[in-house]
Amino acid sequence: MKITRKDVESVALLSRLEMDEAAMDKFTGQLNSILEYVDMLSKVDTEGVEPTAHVLNLKNVLRADAVKPSLPRELALSNAPEQEDGYFKVPKIMEG
Repeated sequence: MKITRKDVESVALLSRLEMDEAAMDKFTGQLNSILEYVDMLSKVDTEGVEPTAHVLNLKNVLRADAVKPSLPRELALSNAPEQEDGYFKVPKIMEG
Protein backbone atom coordinates (compact mmCIF):
# COMPACT_ATOMS: atom_id res chain seq x y z
CA MET A 1 0.00 0.00 0.00
CA LYS A 2 1.32 3.40 -0.90
CA ILE A 3 0.32 6.66 0.76
CA THR A 4 -0.32 9.49 -1.64
CA ARG A 5 -0.16 13.20 -1.04
CA LYS A 6 -3.93 13.24 -1.36
CA ASP A 7 -4.18 10.75 1.53
CA VAL A 8 -2.04 13.00 3.73
CA GLU A 9 -4.13 16.03 2.80
CA SER A 10 -7.31 14.13 3.67
CA VAL A 11 -5.98 13.02 7.08
CA ALA A 12 -4.73 16.54 7.79
CA LEU A 13 -8.16 17.93 6.98
CA LEU A 14 -9.92 15.38 9.19
CA SER A 15 -7.43 16.09 11.99
CA ARG A 16 -7.83 19.84 11.59
CA LEU A 17 -4.10 20.25 10.93
CA GLU A 18 -2.67 23.00 8.77
CA MET A 19 0.34 21.90 6.74
CA ASP A 20 2.41 23.70 4.19
CA GLU A 21 3.67 22.07 0.99
CA ALA A 22 6.99 20.99 2.53
CA ALA A 23 5.24 19.30 5.47
CA MET A 24 2.89 17.46 3.12
CA ASP A 25 5.83 16.09 1.13
CA LYS A 26 7.75 15.23 4.30
CA PHE A 27 4.86 13.31 5.91
CA THR A 28 4.01 11.52 2.67
CA GLY A 29 7.58 10.22 2.51
CA GLN A 30 7.71 9.30 6.20
CA LEU A 31 4.41 7.41 6.12
CA ASN A 32 5.51 5.51 3.02
CA SER A 33 8.77 4.56 4.77
CA ILE A 34 6.80 3.19 7.72
CA LEU A 35 4.52 1.17 5.45
CA GLU A 36 7.53 -0.23 3.54
CA TYR A 37 9.05 -1.40 6.83
CA VAL A 38 5.78 -3.03 7.92
CA ASP A 39 5.58 -4.74 4.54
CA MET A 40 9.12 -6.03 5.02
CA LEU A 41 8.18 -7.43 8.45
CA SER A 42 5.14 -9.18 7.00
CA LYS A 43 7.46 -11.18 4.71
CA VAL A 44 9.39 -12.71 7.63
CA ASP A 45 8.86 -16.46 7.94
CA THR A 46 7.06 -17.07 11.23
CA GLU A 47 6.15 -20.70 10.59
CA GLY A 48 6.27 -22.61 13.88
CA VAL A 49 6.55 -19.47 16.00
CA GLU A 50 3.86 -19.18 18.65
CA PRO A 51 2.16 -15.80 18.94
CA THR A 52 3.04 -14.00 22.16
CA ALA A 53 2.14 -10.76 23.89
CA HIS A 54 5.54 -10.52 25.61
CA VAL A 55 8.99 -11.75 24.70
CA LEU A 56 9.69 -12.79 28.29
CA ASN A 57 7.68 -15.10 30.52
CA LEU A 58 5.75 -13.06 33.04
CA LYS A 59 5.22 -14.23 36.57
CA ASN A 60 3.39 -12.86 39.53
CA VAL A 61 5.83 -11.03 41.78
CA LEU A 62 3.35 -10.52 44.58
CA ARG A 63 3.64 -12.50 47.78
CA ALA A 64 1.29 -15.38 48.35
CA ASP A 65 -1.84 -14.61 50.34
CA ALA A 66 -1.51 -15.83 53.90
CA VAL A 67 -4.02 -15.55 56.71
CA LYS A 68 -2.56 -13.51 59.56
CA PRO A 69 -4.07 -12.09 62.69
CA SER A 70 -5.49 -8.62 62.10
CA LEU A 71 -5.36 -5.54 64.29
CA PRO A 72 -7.82 -5.79 67.18
CA ARG A 73 -10.88 -3.60 66.63
CA GLU A 74 -10.37 -1.69 69.88
CA LEU A 75 -6.81 -0.78 68.92
CA ALA A 76 -7.84 0.24 65.39
CA LEU A 77 -10.58 2.51 66.77
CA SER A 78 -8.51 3.87 69.67
CA ASN A 79 -7.43 7.04 67.79
CA ALA A 80 -10.64 7.54 65.81
CA PRO A 81 -12.15 10.99 66.37
CA GLU A 82 -15.62 9.39 66.34
CA GLN A 83 -16.85 5.82 66.45
CA GLU A 84 -20.22 4.17 66.63
CA ASP A 85 -21.14 0.52 67.23
CA GLY A 86 -17.56 -0.63 66.65
CA TYR A 87 -17.09 1.28 63.36
CA PHE A 88 -15.43 4.53 62.30
CA LYS A 89 -18.00 7.32 62.13
CA VAL A 90 -17.44 9.78 59.29
CA PRO A 91 -19.42 12.75 57.97
CA LYS A 92 -22.10 11.93 55.40
CA ILE A 93 -21.05 13.32 52.02
CA MET A 94 -23.72 11.92 49.69
CA GLU A 95 -27.46 11.85 49.92
CA GLY A 96 -29.25 8.75 48.88
